[in-house]
Amino acid sequence: MTAELVRGQNLTLPRTRLEIRVSAGSPVLAGATLGDEQGTVRGPEWVAHPGAPRLPGLEVSRQAAAAHRLAVDLDALPDAVHRVTVFLALPTGTGRPVRFGAVAAPFVAVTGLDGTEAATFTLTGLDAESAVTALELYRRQGAWKVRAVGQGYATGLAGMLADQGLGPAAELAASIHEAVASGLARSVSPPPPRAPADERVRHPAVPATPPPDGGQPAAPAGPGPLDDRDATPAAGAPGAAAGGPIDYVHPRRRSTAPPPPPPTAPSAAPGQPAQPVAGDATGWSMDERLYNQIWGMFEDLARAVAAYRSAVDFAESRMDQEIDRALADPRNRIGGAGDRAREGARAKCGELTARAREALDRDLAQLAAESAVVEPALPAPYAGWDNPVWHGYRVPMESPMALRVGDLHLPERTGLRIPLLVRLPLERGLWIDSGHRASEGGETLRRPALETAVALAARLLAVHPANDFSVHVIDPAGSAVTALAPLTAAGVLAAPPAVGPGGVSEVLARLTRRVDLVQMAVRAGATDSLPPDLDPGEQLLIVNDFPHGFDDRAVTQLRYLADEGPSVGVHLMMVADREDARAYGPVLDPLWRSLLRLTPVADDHLADPWVGHAWTYEPSRVPEGSRVLAQVLALVAEARRADPR
Repeated sequence: MTAELVRGQNLTLPRTRLEIRVSAGSPVLAGATLGDEQGTVRGPEWVAHPGAPRLPGLEVSRQAAAAHRLAVDLDALPDAVHRVTVFLALPTGTGRPVRFGAVAAPFVAVTGLDGTEAATFTLTGLDAESAVTALELYRRQGAWKVRAVGQGYATGLAGMLADQGLGPAAELAASIHEAVASGLARSVSPPPPRAPADERVRHPAVPATPPPDGGQPAAPAGPGPLDDRDATPAAGAPGAAAGGPIDYVHPRRRSTAPPPPPPTAPSAAPGQPAQPVAGDATGWSMDERLYNQIWGMFEDLARAVAAYRSAVDFAESRMDQEIDRALADPRNRIGGAGDRAREGARAKCGELTARAREALDRDLAQLAAESAVVEPALPAPYAGWDNPVWHGYRVPMESPMALRVGDLHLPERTGLRIPLLVRLPLERGLWIDSGHRASEGGETLRRPALETAVALAARLLAVHPANDFSVHVIDPAGSAVTALAPLTAAGVLAAPPAVGPGGVSEVLARLTRRVDLVQMAVRAGATDSLPPDLDPGEQLLIVNDFPHGFDDRAVTQLRYLADEGPSVGVHLMMVADREDARAYGPVLDPLWRSLLRLTPVADDHLADPWVGHAWTYEPSRVPEGSRVLAQVLALVAEARRADPR
């Protein structure tokens, strides 16, 4: 039975391996401090935070998010630790509120690895505070208890850490916020809400088997329901004032009725997993059901791998502890007793690891079967360029809800690819990194980065109705002529690529004017008064070779477009090497953080919003020798000419 705690109330914990689940109305960073008998944090090495997410017996999230799962193994904590304090803080420099009084009250739950809740606590009554200690897990008379704290700090993370006796509190707080800022820049967009458990027909992850000694399970029992997030794609397109929660209500759906249930999977033989079905998630259309299903597969794979890695870590940690205990007795250090202790501990570790791998392989096999069914059923916006759906392509009549920008995979099974879908209209711009390749002699990535940008721009043009999406290009030095040839040859650009300082200034001034006019019209409720020459469609600006050819005014306009443009239909795609912009100093850091970084080659720079795994991203490439891109762009150009508006 779950205990709903109030401030100051405590409860004896029924187990020592736990999850702390956090749900907030806005992205928060979550961490934990370790304290001695007096509650003092002895040094930075006693603080688990996004920059240092793992301590013995403790693991926290690597990024800011509106939902977290913190893993705690109280038996694995050092003997000097008598208190674990879970804290939350609002990240700085994101444009979002920096006080808890401006966001929904955070909710914290203490659960077992099977998801069973032991205690919950809602942190109400906060106002100007930007950091808060949520819970304390403390040792009392040989037992562990949890206490609801809810102590807020208007002085932020530094004040909270100083209150726990940490000397270099300000320095550590600054480094934590810096790590979170970096994590925000590399995280993918959060997923949609999952269907209620009683409506989902997907095969759940296989629970981990308990250790043979009857202890706690070595890994979580599989993915649980996802808490709503501040930036959680649900059923439609984003549209909110900057800094506030994003409204994902679909613009073509105004009904508040629940969506129809997903189709029922075919019956499976007893003891066999359910047969996968394309579109088995809830949604109003097949496209929406497939979108939600792909995000469900993404979460399932993240949590299945997290369970496996947790089980392996647990097995290795217990092996080390058993060996240490055996060798602590001097009598076991000579003769064969020590060797037998090592062999026994290693055998037990191998057995636990093998059982965890067996559970993971079952989950991976089920997800691979689901992927094999889902991939051929994807519509063009979600499909790779090698999907036959592009050979029957026709210019659509309506804009899609999402777009595929590449694939993600984990090292446990590189062949299992999850499509990376981003919501449309784009909530954040894209940055195609044209820096140097880490291997192969530091070869530059400028050309493949431009080719990746062209393929993404072509895909954006193809999935929108004719003339509902326009692409502008800034190429100050004229170095992208060859790479831009598919777009220029098809005649699908709004204008020839802008070159030279004059061209850069003209394009930026025109798009900045559009953002200003639309914002003023929306605020005044006078959208009918917009100038007749203003293009009401979505706009994409591709910027090549930044910052070469950009003066201070142009840089300011570019930052303005990145911040204010998405809310009024102006989106940014940068093809740039961040190192080239170092001369501007930290003034451009917010620009890079506001963009989703993509790479033209495989790179493990993206993190999922549940566990924080480092996922290897690969762009969606046009098959070698294929003319599918030229054929699709030719149809887009033909449709644009037939509907000049």
